[in-house]
Amino acid sequence: MPSGFWALTHCIFRGPPGMHDPARGGLTLMAFDFGERRIGVAIGNTLTGGARPLTVIDAQRRDLRFQALADLITEWAPQRLVVGLPRYPDGNPHPFARRCERFAHQLQGRFGLPVELTDERWTSALAPGRDPIDAEAAAILLQGVLDTLSAHAPVHSNQ
Repeated sequence: MPSGFWALTHCIFRGPPGMHDPARGGLTLMAFDFGERRIGVAIGNTLTGGARPLTVIDAQRRDLRFQALADLITEWAPQRLVVGLPRYPDGNPHPFARRCERFAHQLQGRFGLPVELTDERWTSALAPGRDPIDAEAAAILLQGVLDTLSAHAPVHSNQ
């Protein structure tokens, strides 16, 4: 079980009752496939249950990356952020995982939004061979999160 910061975000991310309430418009989530040079970005919503590729941020300079992220977060106004956490096929963390964790902490600190790290095994392999593959991988990652949330959503009855 995660502790500290990640325990809080894992708990919050499961969502409060009614997070799929159409009157509230659902939650908008933004996901990132973080890389040393490029960051794939996808957007999704708990109401529609769908995710789609948005863009790729292609900048090595940190200030340019975070300005582009700030612009996207302002434009799309997500309530939650998701960052892919690389793991080996056997589940062990990849050495790049620490950089992804640091990126997640930076997002939370800069934008004050809950951030969840989620296993990104196979997302790049499952992404169609078209560009931008990083954004496609982010969309696959986010779709998995949305599918999990949908599977755990309470069922409401009109009776």
